[in-house]
Amino acid sequence: MSSAEAYPATLGAEALAGSRVRLAILDDHEMLLDSMSSWIGSHAADFEVVLCASTWLELVHSDNFPTDLVLLDFQLPEPVSIEARVRTCRAAGAKVIVLSSMDSDELRQRALAAGAAKFLAKSLPMRGIMDAARDLMGVHLSTPRLQRDWRPLPSGATMRTRPKLSPGETEAFRLYVAGLTTSQVADRMQVQYETAKTYLRRVREKYAKVDRPASKKAELIRRAAEDGYLS
Repeated sequence: MSSAEAYPATLGAEALAGSRVRLAILDDHEMLLDSMSSWIGSHAADFEVVLCASTWLELVHSDNFPTDLVLLDFQLPEPVSIEARVRTCRAAGAKVIVLSSMDSDELRQRALAAGAAKFLAKSLPMRGIMDAARDLMGVHLSTPRLQRDWRPLPSGATMRTRPKLSPGETEAFRLYVAGLTTSQVADRMQVQYETAKTYLRRVREKYAKVDRPASKKAELIRRAAEDGYLS
């Protein structure tokens, strides 16, 4: 079915604009990036590609990030793990579909365990990829947009001061932003619940002292992404 058949002229661009899914694509192959964006623009009127990025920093520092959905290339020549990339997108409020030219159970599990909604092979036709995206986003079109003021500062920015954390605070921080509850952090560290809670409170306080908000879990994840605690 063509785009015109799927979306009759009576709907019009304005009618579709309010319900389209805001989409970002991250892939280091610029020709593939252009090809995917063009295909979506011509064949998927229910999606709006608002951001195409060839590097991780280009994605997260864009004024259009976060989007509703990110198509995320698994293999990037950057020292940022797939887990860190997926968790950062999820913390910002974006759903994630990971695309990979290599398909293995290990890679699939890494992506899904980090919070990706789907893991798809790049060899899949674009129609199949977008059908998967529709299946994922179809019931979430009315979800309110997240605010966009969380973006990490560029590497080396002078305003970003990394607080000095104790070994216990660092371990609790890493475990918590990896998805564990405070109780699970305590169990993993073999300490009392109140001790784990104190570690995390101190982490928040230390970030607050350097003017980097971390009172909410999403903010802690953002600070972790900025300072390299996600791996």
